[in-house]
Amino acid sequence: MATIRPMRPTDLLRISSTNLDHLTETYNISFYLEYLTKWPELCQIIEGINGEIEGYSKLESSPYPSPMTPYNPSKASKSDPNYLPWHGHITALTVAPSARRLGHATALSSALERSSDAASAWFVDLFVRRSNEIAKELYRKMGYSVYRVVLDYYNDGEDALDMRKSCSRDERGECVREDGEKWEVRAEDVW
Repeated sequence: MATIRPMRPTDLLRISSTNLDHLTETYNISFYLEYLTKWPELCQIIEGINGEIEGYSKLESSPYPSPMTPYNPSKASKSDPNYLPWHGHITALTVAPSARRLGHATALSSALERSSDAASAWFVDLFVRRSNEIAKELYRKMGYSVYRVVLDYYNDGEDALDMRKSCSRDERGECVREDGEKWEVRAEDVW
């Protein structure tokens, strides 16, 4: 049985096998270290019974203050449609090809969602390549929906889907939308 545990700096030397997929974004070690420094409790590893790292996830919490107090999602979307309220953002979540379809992505996502909910976030979001049908289906099954399309988001020019799932604070579901694929923004407008 696999175990989720906090990521340690030494794990960064052991995660390369999880990134062996053309749909997985890879980052340099300084990027991972920045997350471990800022949000150590939100960086997690899933380790197999043999001690091998089978996946990892990194979540960041939004540093931006609300443009209005108290925050109202309906009013804020009209005054500043690109503003992101207090939320959890899954920056990276990947599972080694040899450990896929074992529920690891769901387990890692659920742990990050619980952390966001405990921090009173409005929602959890993530970006997924428009062409990544497997990931899109996985996240839809977990309750995520497309909020908007981020044009030319990836280095190769591919668009990203900004997928969101409301946390319990968003009781009326105002931070998600049904027709998100109709809403397009430029990558430089996402903050």
